[in-house]
Amino acid sequence: MDWTWYLFRFDGRINRALLWQALLIVAVLAALLGVIGQVVHLLSAEGSLKLSIKLDFDFGLDDLFKLVDPRTYRSPASLDRTDLILKGSGLALFSWIFLATAIKRLHDRDRSGWWIVLFFFIPGLFSQFSDLLPDSNWVLPFGLTASTLWLWGFIELFIVPGTSGHNRFGPDPLADIEDDAASTPAKGWDQQREIDFVPPSASPPGGMHVKRGS
Repeated sequence: MDWTWYLFRFDGRINRALLWQALLIVAVLAALLGVIGQVVHLLSAEGSLKLSIKLDFDFGLDDLFKLVDPRTYRSPASLDRTDLILKGSGLALFSWIFLATAIKRLHDRDRSGWWIVLFFFIPGLFSQFSDLLPDSNWVLPFGLTASTLWLWGFIELFIVPGTSGHNRFGPDPLADIEDDAASTPAKGWDQQREIDFVPPSASPPGGMHVKRGS
């Protein structure tokens, strides 16, 4: 597999299994960054030994929507330089991987990558700013719409199989796997190597005999 294309490019198609695998990769990388952050804090502690380490693997894509929320910039002192670097690098990497794989999965459904706006960005923005909306009945349809879009996107990306055969975005990824398996030749039986033809005048009696060790 071309891992650069798989994780970072936006062309082509991938199936559901590869999208789930991409989320697992993101989770592992987030855990790794969390461990790195805790080790850095432990080593930078001045003369004090931390007896317990709190592991915080909060590198969710929700942080992507906090970038457009002015309220998140009011208390920058809550994160030190190490946390800012890890959060920033992790957010950029994980967002790119998610968008690249999700858009290729939309292609597998024969949908344009712009559907990610409806399935991901609109519900995410509504969730980020929903606490600013008034507690009124006219807000309810907006919340219901955002939830419906999120559920629809989840089903499209992670549940429903892709279109069968070639579509406008490329060949069927499952067909490629089946073709590779079918093109692998089965190991045949080499009769010449395992059967010895003995002349009638030889001993034992003539005919076909299986070679020893076959």
